[in-house]
Amino acid sequence: MDNRAEVREFLTTRRAKVTPQDVGLPTVGRRRVPGLRRGEVATLAGVSIEYYAKLERGSLAGVSASVLDAVARALQLDDAERIHLFHLAQAANGSSRLAQPRRRSAKRWTPRPSLQWALDTITGGPAIVRNGRMDLLAANHLGRAMHSSLYDREPGEPPNFARYTFLDDDSHRFYPDWDTAADTCVSILRTEAGRDPHDKALHDLVGELSTRSPQFRQRWSAHNVRLHGAGTKHFHHDAVGDLELAYESVDLISEPGLTLTIYAADPASSTADALKLLASWAATNIPTEVAGH
Repeated sequence: MDNRAEVREFLTTRRAKVTPQDVGLPTVGRRRVPGLRRGEVATLAGVSIEYYAKLERGSLAGVSASVLDAVARALQLDDAERIHLFHLAQAANGSSRLAQPRRRSAKRWTPRPSLQWALDTITGGPAIVRNGRMDLLAANHLGRAMHSSLYDREPGEPPNFARYTFLDDDSHRFYPDWDTAADTCVSILRTEAGRDPHDKALHDLVGELSTRSPQFRQRWSAHNVRLHGAGTKHFHHDAVGDLELAYESVDLISEPGLTLTIYAADPASSTADALKLLASWAATNIPTEVAGH
């Protein structure tokens, strides 16, 4: 992806979100565009307007961490946006390529037996492993049962949450709050694009989705990013109905770039009962030897 264009569009969209009132500045004169003016951001960041204009044109190479921090404060970036800005600066310096783990071969990734064993010890709720491109790479038995519709649509291939969300009408059934699921999906992909701008498979995925889905294209242009650590999600499973699940996500130290997500239900909730039904359904519908694929 064009790093200069990424930087320019990210900073421009962030600036448009901040009003003078948000940062305690008076509203003076008519504003042709929403948000702060470049000069106002420069003043808040303690740099010259010429220097900030250079940054917003996409020239982040050589920018110090202190300046990036000042710009992040001026634009009121949240933690995810600040990290994304630093990733963009690393890419501009070429350091992100050096920091990436050594590329694996083109052979399809499969979980180590010990990782699958660890997943299989989680029996009270679904557990999955995905990468930053939103490929579903591994799951425990309940995880595969919960996402059975995704696996059924891409037999023999790792299911991809992004393709499913934007290119398959069934996703509107699976995600009752489809708009939130779609926003989250694109934010994760945009965050990954900043973290690893040299991922060709990600470029290809974004290109495919941008071409085929206006909903994706609109969200991608917003340049929103997020940290996807914990929260609550809603699903609708064909066999057991509605599920309201809390989730916790952690990065796998042994597998850089992969994320483990574990779902759990309130023990006193109807979802807890639904998970028991899902386990019974999985016992007869999901072969054990397939669950970890």
